[in-house]
Amino acid sequence: MTSQSSPETTEPGTRTFTTIGVVGLGTMGAGIVEVFARHGYDVVGVEVDDAGVERGRQHVTASTGRAVKREKMTAEEQSALLDRVRFTTELKDLADADLVVEAVVESMDVKKGIFQDLDGIVRPETVLATNTSSLSVTELSSATSAPGRVIGVHFFNPAPVQDLVEVVRTVVTEPSVLADVQALLGSLGKSPVVCGDKAGFIANTLLFGYLNHAASMFEGRYATREDIDAAMRFGCGYPMGPLALLDLIGLDTAYEILETMYRQGRDRLHAPTPILKQMVTAGLLGRKTGRGFYTYESVDSPVVVPDAATPSADEAPQLRHDIRQVGVVGTGTMAAGIVEVFAKAGYDVLYVGRSQDKVDGVVTTITKNFDKQIQRGRATEEAKTEVLGRLTGSIKLDDLGSVDIVVEAIAEDLAVKTTLFENLDEICKPGAILATTTSSLPIIAMAKVTQRPQDVIGMHFFNPATVMKLVEVVSTVSTDDDVTETTRALCAKVGKVAVSCGDRAGFIVNALLFPYLNDAVKMLEQHYATADDIDTAMKQGCALPMGPFELLDVVGNDVSLAIQRELYQEFREPGFAPAPLLEHLVTAGYLGRKTKRGFRDYSRR
Repeated sequence: MTSQSSPETTEPGTRTFTTIGVVGLGTMGAGIVEVFARHGYDVVGVEVDDAGVERGRQHVTASTGRAVKREKMTAEEQSALLDRVRFTTELKDLADADLVVEAVVESMDVKKGIFQDLDGIVRPETVLATNTSSLSVTELSSATSAPGRVIGVHFFNPAPVQDLVEVVRTVVTEPSVLADVQALLGSLGKSPVVCGDKAGFIANTLLFGYLNHAASMFEGRYATREDIDAAMRFGCGYPMGPLALLDLIGLDTAYEILETMYRQGRDRLHAPTPILKQMVTAGLLGRKTGRGFYTYESVDSPVVVPDAATPSADEAPQLRHDIRQVGVVGTGTMAAGIVEVFAKAGYDVLYVGRSQDKVDGVVTTITKNFDKQIQRGRATEEAKTEVLGRLTGSIKLDDLGSVDIVVEAIAEDLAVKTTLFENLDEICKPGAILATTTSSLPIIAMAKVTQRPQDVIGMHFFNPATVMKLVEVVSTVSTDDDVTETTRALCAKVGKVAVSCGDRAGFIVNALLFPYLNDAVKMLEQHYATADDIDTAMKQGCALPMGPFELLDVVGNDVSLAIQRELYQEFREPGFAPAPLLEHLVTAGYLGRKTKRGFRDYSRR
């Protein structure tokens, strides 16, 4: 289960694709017409009536016209492309097609009717494909006399721009059909990924579980819509937050996809969270109705406008505690980054390590970082001298008695951290805030060993702290509101984006990220798709910066397993149980890049 490439070893068959049929000329169908016509294929586009045909023609004309304006094609090339397309209302005009792609409404009955009709029209060797995003390709194929020639080709919207195509094989799809369609899509410049036939295929199965979880988190008032979205954008580098993405997709579409996936797989993580049904029933479908999780300027507008739930500018957090000197405990990568962040923002920082060598190492690390920035023209020697002048290193915890806030950044070991907090409680002055950077441990366990639980808070920086903008500000049931507000205001003063949440496993980012990664591992161990294809699907289909297996190997499978266990232990959600394959890789010592072997083998790279 390590280095994964496509399991398909069949060579392309003898089919020559010359004429392509497309049934359904909505946005997706018209896009598919354009994709094939751009690459020299004759295309026959079919719609149910003349009005549908005209809409399809306008889609293709307008899209290619925009390409001409952007100088991506010439007017002559556009004219030649349009000449290769024939529009019709008659399915019988597809009699000579070598491949027919169905792209009509997501209705099993409608699609089966079309496949039944096509079965009596096209030649025996013609490949029949469906662009469904969630329905059973196997059930569709049963409407034909030769189900072996039926395959799924799920293009992503907009088809001319998106490179990903999920190629869905059923248990009876002929190997030559699969190989020929893969080769054809490759010739179009697309990235075909192969998967089995279950609702959601690769991208939607992994994406919509994550989106559903985010909607549930919002529904439970664990965090605001703004903080959930900001957490995933700034913490994971996602192009959109999950709630904004649901508004873009359409809440009705999301609900239907989740319903279909749940009915087929009975995975509770795919059961639509109740708020989705409520919003759909109320007509709050997202951008297309002007209101969803957010409110938009107008119907179909991407511009968010303030509404009753929008935080007021007058409510910007203030420093309710006077913060002049910052203490940091720890000298590792995260601690050194936090020291640098505060010092660059103008704060005097007193940091404590276990030995003088480790204390000196922090200065060395920050000096190296500055030297790199100076070489690139992003910093000056004067700035370096100024920042280093704000640092005081020590090997004595007792020196932290004068600081206004202490940020703990030591090993993720609850026993070690609670001992530290007992000591800090005795050392630090009254009113000093005690913060922990833990990513997974219960903060209340650290608070309860102190005499000041109201002053204990989570301040979860992301690695590398000097680069990553996000800080999760985690309040326990005992944390004072002024402490929470001060911590958020402090994050803003040091140039970070703060999001607030309660003290439960995973906070926002890990609670949303790691179940998605765990689902990807389950998908791999079920031989549903390869690691390479799953990574490609999520990067190209969802615009994520890394595929799940790339990310797991970077994070470390041992770290990922520990976090997933914490989530399972806390929520007791069966779907959160760590995938056995992840357990096995950790047991074998295949931890990812740090051991040169994880889901992939890095020893020869």
